[in-house]
Amino acid sequence: MIVCHCNVLSDHDIRACLGDGPDCPRAVGEVYTCLGCSPECGRCARTIRAIMREAGVGGCAACPVGECAGHAHDGAAGPVLVAAE
Repeated sequence: MIVCHCNVLSDHDIRACLGDGPDCPRAVGEVYTCLGCSPECGRCARTIRAIMREAGVGGCAACPVGECAGHAHDGAAGPVLVAAE
């Protein structure tokens, strides 16, 4: 299945670049780099993140793949919510 129409990347391409090595991608943005391209419209990031989650790759020990506050796992820093004390 084609996941990224801008770069014509399939789910097989994405799974093939995921692994346990130190140079393997741990963030959505790193998947693009691994596959020799860069994000265009970004609509595929959610699907890539889901594939990474399925493979048990990415994120940090305290959060799901690409969704921890204060970390920009996929190159797109979102709002950081901080609890008031």
